[in-house]
Amino acid sequence: MVAEAKEVGKNRYRESYGRYLEDFKVGDVYEHRPGRTISESDNTWFTLITMNQHPLHFDAAYAAKSEWKKPLVNSALTLSIVAGMSVSDVSQKAIANLGWDKIKLTGPVFVGDTIYAESEVLEVRESKSRPTQGIVTVKTTGKRADGVVFMTYERSVLIPKRGHGVDDAADY
Repeated sequence: MVAEAKEVGKNRYRESYGRYLEDFKVGDVYEHRPGRTISESDNTWFTLITMNQHPLHFDAAYAAKSEWKKPLVNSALTLSIVAGMSVSDVSQKAIANLGWDKIKLTGPVFVGDTIYAESEVLEVRESKSRPTQGIVTVKTTGKRADGVVFMTYERSVLIPKRGHGVDDAADY
């Protein structure tokens, strides 16, 4: 988690998280921590909230007859958790997510698995239409604790330059 203490008054400081455009360098890899152990409740609630009715996610008897022999964690849940893990390093200061691309689900995740994530900076460029902002593209990888990669994706984010973020405002 990237944090700095910004002085906002005499003997007064405010924590500020995330990176500005200038802090990103192509080739840098951020290991996102902490990890997250997926519970049965996580999987069941997320599946029901999102109205995903596939029994492979919440019906143990059904899942026992599948090639997995047990319920799979909903892949939209693992995508959400992995994306959330990356926020403090990649998009804490973001103005907007601009796009998700090349999402690959390469392995299963089961209840009880602990997952981790890391992001590699692929591209950093100034915005052509917004002089105080730029675009950062990262490739994020989700891994189980045993090292097996279960997911990769690329994400582009609009990021402010230093001095132009919301938390740079005096009245924030």
